[in-house]
Amino acid sequence: MRILVVEDEEDLARHVAGALRRHEHDVEVFNDGGRAVEAALRQPPDLMVLDLNLPTMSGLTILSRIKQAALPTRVIILTARADVEHRIKGLNAGADDYMGKPFSMDELAARVNVLGRRGGRSNDAAHITVGDVVMDVPHRRLTRRGERVELSPREFEVLQILMREPGRVFSRSEICERIWQREHQYDTRTVEIFIMRLRKKLEFDGLPPVIHTVRGVGYQVLPVE
Repeated sequence: MRILVVEDEEDLARHVAGALRRHEHDVEVFNDGGRAVEAALRQPPDLMVLDLNLPTMSGLTILSRIKQAALPTRVIILTARADVEHRIKGLNAGADDYMGKPFSMDELAARVNVLGRRGGRSNDAAHITVGDVVMDVPHRRLTRRGERVELSPREFEVLQILMREPGRVFSRSEICERIWQREHQYDTRTVEIFIMRLRKKLEFDGLPPVIHTVRGVGYQVLPVE
């Protein structure tokens, strides 16, 4: 994968880049947020490892620029502020994963590899239709009643799991396990954030809900005609 590492701590950036290159990724390092955004817009990377605390442009601002441009880039946030409030803020802004400093380089490389596999693997069905929602898997496009719905890569993965088996109830733990593969390393409450974001995007103009909560069990997708 082509990866941009955006980190103003030069020693840390060098170590991160080295760890990812050992896994045969193409890595470019930026210490300045503005230059990183320019590079991403010019040639969107597959993934960005993004520090939140940057001197010239905050990581959240960079993340916002990427999402506004609808780039297919997946984002892992790195920050010393790993409390729940900042984690939720980063995920709500569109990040796909979150790691607090200090962290293990091996774990970072593993999470990068998982995101790469989830983003690039082939699917049995090219198009999934549930009621008035249509998912074009190869092009990672979603429409509802013909209207395009913009999703982050991680939102797309969560919804794809639910839409592949409409009516089935998925627990938060199972969704975590399918997406992150090592569920015990992640807070299952993260799934609630993605579900909330998906509902907000899918229920535009007062449309009825597609994703339903089965109290005490999990989530399911039901068709709306």
